[in-house]
Amino acid sequence: MTPKRFANYFESFDFEAHAEVQDPDVFLRGRAGDCDDYAILADYVLKRKGYGTRLIHVRLVGRFAHAVCYVTQERAYLDYNDRIFYRNLERCGPGIREIASQAADSFKANWTSASEFTYEYSEDRKHFGATVVKTDPPEQDPDLGRVYSAASR
Repeated sequence: MTPKRFANYFESFDFEAHAEVQDPDVFLRGRAGDCDDYAILADYVLKRKGYGTRLIHVRLVGRFAHAVCYVTQERAYLDYNDRIFYRNLERCGPGIREIASQAADSFKANWTSASEFTYEYSEDRKHFGATVVKTDPPEQDPDLGRVYSAASR
């Protein structure tokens, strides 16, 4: 299973917002879900296939939050909104700020902050880590050194 093949599987899925992350079986059987369902399942599946993945949660001004799954080897992220397009991997640098900016641009929206998070289905809870605030200087981004050294390997 490659990231592109993963994304292709979801082409015919419908968007359906949920307050909580759906169990993978419910998401797959119902063929409907939201960005959290998709990004978290991508992280779960692709990690087990040996890919380096990162879940990124982007808060958009006056709207909602959006989640994507960044795949280090592809230098791109999987976005539920782009699953139906031929180019369903969004090429992007590895920094939280870069990912947030590009994801917000796809909505023609502005972002306020973005965080890396993890999720375990058994806990049904997101654990937030490094956070970038758009108005903070980029040289203060908490993931700056870590992601660029990992991406160059």
